[in-house]
Amino acid sequence: MSISAIGLLIALVALVGAAQSQEIADLYSNIDSADITIDGDAASHVLRMELISDGKVLQTKNMMLDGPGTWIVMWSPLEAKKGNYNACATLLDGGTEVCKKCYSFFYGGVEPIRFDVRDFRADSRGMHLSISSSDPTMVDIYYMLFTGNKSVYITREQGVPIAGGFSTPVQKDYAWRQILENNKHYTGRVKIVELNHNQVRTFMNSFLANDDAAITETYQDETGASATVVGNSRVPFEGKLRFILSQNGTVLSTTEEKTPVLLTGDDETVEISWNKTLEPGIYQLQTILLGQGGDIKDMEENIIEAKSIVRASNITDTQKTSPHPAGAAAAALIAIALIRRRRLRDSAISGDGINAKNRYQ
Repeated sequence: MSISAIGLLIALVALVGAAQSQEIADLYSNIDSADITIDGDAASHVLRMELISDGKVLQTKNMMLDGPGTWIVMWSPLEAKKGNYNACATLLDGGTEVCKKCYSFFYGGVEPIRFDVRDFRADSRGMHLSISSSDPTMVDIYYMLFTGNKSVYITREQGVPIAGGFSTPVQKDYAWRQILENNKHYTGRVKIVELNHNQVRTFMNSFLANDDAAITETYQDETGASATVVGNSRVPFEGKLRFILSQNGTVLSTTEEKTPVLLTGDDETVEISWNKTLEPGIYQLQTILLGQGGDIKDMEENIIEAKSIVRASNITDTQKTSPHPAGAAAAALIAIALIRRRRLRDSAISGDGINAKNRYQ
């Protein structure tokens, strides 16, 4: 075999391998939306989605892919009739079909509800889900975050027990792992799969990501003030604390300090001091938390009752009542020394007399 023939064969094998490496790994749809997972190098490929009923194509959606990932498609509102539907996904490369996959579902039928989603909301913190079940069951929960129609992050929580009854829903809160961008639109989507009875339900909503934080604790006295701030968003909070000190309606000072960068659950304390200790009196303090754009995120007002500071004295009460404390102490020491000296002298004289008597006997 010639070298050129070998090269051509290698190229053909590579092309076949590349074609085989691209596939529609997963597909789900209902009458409102669909999510599709593409594996392999699908850059510059076109994904064609079709909603079909009784062999008739009701809607077609096309999107250009920039690689592998999970994508969502929103079906346009339609007067759907009760019956079977198919959602078909076709991956095209230059107009040539690479692979195709379809998902069938029934719309409008009555079926026993294994679980019920009471509430769902996605926001800058994460997803908040309230779910209940008439009988104990197990579900898998997929948490999805999208920008536009492509996923940014997807994770799955497996074997989540849903027990109790419809009156006692289970609360699930999932915090985003991604750091979000301020003033950017995102979509949160949750897909709940009950495998034993093949029930799947999806919920989604779009939100505008914003930085957020709150004041949780403040302290203030004659010397200064402090405030503790906690982050409340996956958008990094880079704000300021403004302390406004006033008395009788007159602003005495305004002090601003930057807060540390905060994400959900992070808390930091910012402290300031006045230029000097406040004179005795009643003061008002406004503590204002400002966002990146200068918008007010939180505020707290407090009263400072400044009192006279009693300074400690080094003179004891005994010293205060004695006009000459040092002289009195010295006189006492001299008296004690004289008494001891007199006793020693008397003892010596008494001893000498006894010794003399003994010598003459």
